[in-house]
Amino acid sequence: MGSTLYDEVGGLDELRRLSAAFYDRVLADELLAPVFAHFTPTHLEHVAVWLAEVFGGPADFTTRLGGHQELLRSHLGLAIRDEHRQRWLDLMAAAIDEVLPDRPELAATLMAYFDWGTAIAQELSQEPVGTALGDPGPTPRWGHEGLIH
Repeated sequence: MGSTLYDEVGGLDELRRLSAAFYDRVLADELLAPVFAHFTPTHLEHVAVWLAEVFGGPADFTTRLGGHQELLRSHLGLAIRDEHRQRWLDLMAAAIDEVLPDRPELAATLMAYFDWGTAIAQELSQEPVGTALGDPGPTPRWGHEGLIH
């Protein structure tokens, strides 16, 4: 057993596919597209690299892209509402079903992470841009039992 979620999803290439499938849905969604008005294709890669690290893969988000604090900072000022968060989760579930079909246990584990993470993002999004975040600590790691650290 010892494999990570990163291994189970198929590594960075599959996380890129998941990110692309998800954002195809987001950018076509009338509720969420405005939240992602400043979306760039680079965002897809950054999300895949973030998820790789969270799910037990290389720590490239921390070493190259600013780490946990930068991820949190990117949500400041977005004013995410409950309906945004729920639609985000619905679209991610659909993307997981497309990219990682017929793997309900893996899908449930990934969705538990996304439920946890989107709650934090929504809470932070109410703060104005420029808010001091303090030190949020290292990038969280997620496994089958939930938050590892």
